[in-house]
Amino acid sequence: MERTLVLIKPDGIQRGLTGEIISRLERTGLKIIAMKMIQMDESLAKRHYSIHQGKPFFVGLIKYITSCPIVAVVLEGRKAVEVARKVMGSTDSAAAPAGTIRGDLGIDMGRNLVHGSDAPASAEKEIGLFFNPGELYNYSRDIDKWITESAG
Repeated sequence: MERTLVLIKPDGIQRGLTGEIISRLERTGLKIIAMKMIQMDESLAKRHYSIHQGKPFFVGLIKYITSCPIVAVVLEGRKAVEVARKVMGSTDSAAAPAGTIRGDLGIDMGRNLVHGSDAPASAEKEIGLFFNPGELYNYSRDIDKWITESAG
């Protein structure tokens, strides 16, 4: 099974959308295997967003992501990265399709509510930034046989 990291960003927290966002992701059949609320410090933020270092928006991004607590969630399931990204919608909320988190709940690129890993390899790296191995729970669900054909 594949894993992915989703972060509910400060705008999602401030707007009271945490439950809505988690619910939309969980309804796909993805399984929550870890979740916590944290206050991201500047060091962690710079490591997480290192790919954007040197870009004009980097300083503002770090200030924004450290402005209030976030919720970090690890989801597991078949094609977890792809499924989560589809539910989230395009990075630019104004261009995201209706029915997606960003399309229904956001209008701005810089306030797009959630971060999601973009590939299995980056998911593994990102999960390691936010969670220790002991914080990831391996458990079975009776409903899995109703979510994927080979899960039973």
